[in-house]
Amino acid sequence: MPEPIRRTTARVLPVNREGAVLLLLERDPTRPTEPYWGTIGGAVDPEESLAEAAVRELWEETGIVADPADLTPPFHRRQTEFSWNGVAYLGDSTVFALRLPGDTPVTFDHLEKEEVGNVLDARWLTPRQAMDEAWLMWPDLPDLMSDAIAAVEGLT
Repeated sequence: MPEPIRRTTARVLPVNREGAVLLLLERDPTRPTEPYWGTIGGAVDPEESLAEAAVRELWEETGIVADPADLTPPFHRRQTEFSWNGVAYLGDSTVFALRLPGDTPVTFDHLEKEEVGNVLDARWLTPRQAMDEAWLMWPDLPDLMSDAIAAVEGLT
């Protein structure tokens, strides 16, 4: 089996004033019957900072425009082995948070070609609601959501 492709990613968890986090319902094209709730984010382009990549991914995946200066400092980093569309990756993810109004509209108009049909929904969920969901990107996602909430509250 080939070595996983190393992939540096930036992720952002938008948080509203009610203590909910915007998550995406996604699926891997090779496992279309196994959707999961995940975070907004993706690969960092060579010329980008982590914060620039996070806001670009936010725009591509939700249509929401933000400035890198609006992000919290990174509050979490993890390395995770995963596969997507039959390719093995070793992801190095840096996670930011962002305060947004809960009524911020979400569109999927700017998805990359391979994401179309694989990003299925977006929803504001509290950490408690996420614990009740069957499929999560990471088992500790509710804890990560709580950390994002704490990060934005630290800015106010």
